[in-house]
Amino acid sequence: MNPRLMEKYRKEVAPALRKEFSIGNVMAVPRITKVVVNTGTGKIPRDKAALEKMEHDLATLTGQKPSSRQARKSIASFKLREGTPVGYATTLRGKRMYDFLDRFIALALPRSKDFRGIDPKNVDKEGNLNYGIREHSIFPEISYETLKDIFSLQVTVVTSTRDRDQGIALLRQMGMPLQKANVN
Repeated sequence: MNPRLMEKYRKEVAPALRKEFSIGNVMAVPRITKVVVNTGTGKIPRDKAALEKMEHDLATLTGQKPSSRQARKSIASFKLREGTPVGYATTLRGKRMYDFLDRFIALALPRSKDFRGIDPKNVDKEGNLNYGIREHSIFPEISYETLKDIFSLQVTVVTSTRDRDQGIALLRQMGMPLQKANVN
């Protein structure tokens, strides 16, 4: 069964974008190509249990095992050695991407503290959205009983557009809660 957001894209979003931007070729319609979710280990790179919990929580959120990112060089002032894990990243495509985006838009963002919408400035000139989440506990998959360490996430939504306006239009049509532009 196809995810709800994928069906919405095929039936509503793609035709609306084709009409709005006068796109003749169906394959040229802007779409979301991947979602990258990553986190840094911060001050806990020496605590193996905390790293495993962080990796497990990220796998629970995204539905697939994250890959570890190691330090490229040693930095004595940070007490960091080359090869030490400094972060985890997961690249989502296809059904997992749409499932994650659906939960992100409909469940996680509204649970975020003082959330008033995503600033359109978070969309770069290529039409990709970058958004930082301070607490991973806003996702419903994370149980508060086992929550010991709270970590932040970076969510990057990569689109096939090469234009900021098309990227913003695509994200708005998909249901991303972008703020309205201030007109002064």
